[in-house]
Amino acid sequence: MLETFRPHLAQVRCSLSPMGRLAAIVAVAMLLPGSLFAAEGWTEFRGPNGTGIAPEADPPEKWSETENVSWKTAIHGKGWSSPVVADGKVWLTTASEDGKEMFIVCVDAESGKILHDKLLFTNDEPREIHVTNSYASCTPVVEGDRIYVHFGSYGTCCLNTQTLEKYWERRDFPCHHWRGPGSSPIIYQNMLFVHYDGFDFQYIVALDKQTGETIWKKDRPDLFETDDGDQKKAYGTPAIFEIGGQDVLISPYAKATMAYDPQTGEELWYVRYEQHSTANRPLFDGKSIFIGTGFGKGSLIAINPEGAEGNVTESHVVWEQKRTMPSKPSQLLIDGRIYTIADKIGLASCLDASTGELLWQERIGGTFSASPIYAGGHIYFCDEDGKTTVVAPGETLTIVAENQLDQGCMATPAPVGKALFLRTKTDLYRLQGTP
Repeated sequence: MLETFRPHLAQVRCSLSPMGRLAAIVAVAMLLPGSLFAAEGWTEFRGPNGTGIAPEADPPEKWSETENVSWKTAIHGKGWSSPVVADGKVWLTTASEDGKEMFIVCVDAESGKILHDKLLFTNDEPREIHVTNSYASCTPVVEGDRIYVHFGSYGTCCLNTQTLEKYWERRDFPCHHWRGPGSSPIIYQNMLFVHYDGFDFQYIVALDKQTGETIWKKDRPDLFETDDGDQKKAYGTPAIFEIGGQDVLISPYAKATMAYDPQTGEELWYVRYEQHSTANRPLFDGKSIFIGTGFGKGSLIAINPEGAEGNVTESHVVWEQKRTMPSKPSQLLIDGRIYTIADKIGLASCLDASTGELLWQERIGGTFSASPIYAGGHIYFCDEDGKTTVVAPGETLTIVAENQLDQGCMATPAPVGKALFLRTKTDLYRLQGTP
């Protein structure tokens, strides 16, 4: 493609001033394929803003195994981590089915060619996981020339995105994840936050993102009153929100969601609930924080964080919606409405974010682990059997398209530019319409 523009670049050099030449060459360069990914990206679980929303992306609405597929690349092993995209590269983790080997895989975003496939950790005796989980379910986070990769207590490390040189690693945090790890790391200022919520230990750690050294570590309060491991574990990914002029770390785990001072780990307030294995990532609309409470008749709750201190379960929960809410897939917050998809029966719902009122609830079918995303004015629900239902948000359920692939999705897809990077149980796709 560069050859196509070379004659025009020659004309630019001859006809413009030095500054004009630079501006015009930059403008032409922006038309090159790789520039799309330099300008945009999907850098962590549920995107760079953690909401599942890509405001500038416009992926295709329709596809199949033979339609709107730019490329399809097989990914070895088993991994449910979501793809992250930055600087023309797609990153994802995978592991052997027995968990003895754990890898980072890098794919060229334009061609689908595998650029790197590196073994990061080996394990002699990995613990058993649930049939719906994998040993590589935690989504990495990429920032600049570094990518941070997490496999729960099996290991966390920081790599150079060009050379895959390992800057640091930590394998000294104990945690029996019980059904396997699932929480993804996030970056805040100079820190990397990581959850360890298992059967034996429950805590959150802030690591120095440059060195991997521990800045602070905070144990969770023991709210369990049981020895049932399922009641103690969790898979939630935290989020940072500015509340009352202060940055607050909102951190869901089993039986409660905690609010911490991200600089020190000081506990600010918490809300309790009966459910366990919390997996949804929190959302915030400037007034209320929205939390999915997990497994065991899970619900969706709205919390008013203003003036919160200590246990605010009775005083600051604005509303709770219990009718067929998701346990694993996170929610979407769009124009004052919350959209959800239930795990097992494929029941899509739309709620009023201010009241929790159920505006509609309709069955689209399917079983869901992946979180929905919103891009190009549409919601994408990807199920475990390979079907993606594309929906227009609004007062009623409006199905735009139903698309089928050979294998299903456990991982949340990544919309970037005109493309949708979608990981199935066996392959990574770049889905894109004809330019």
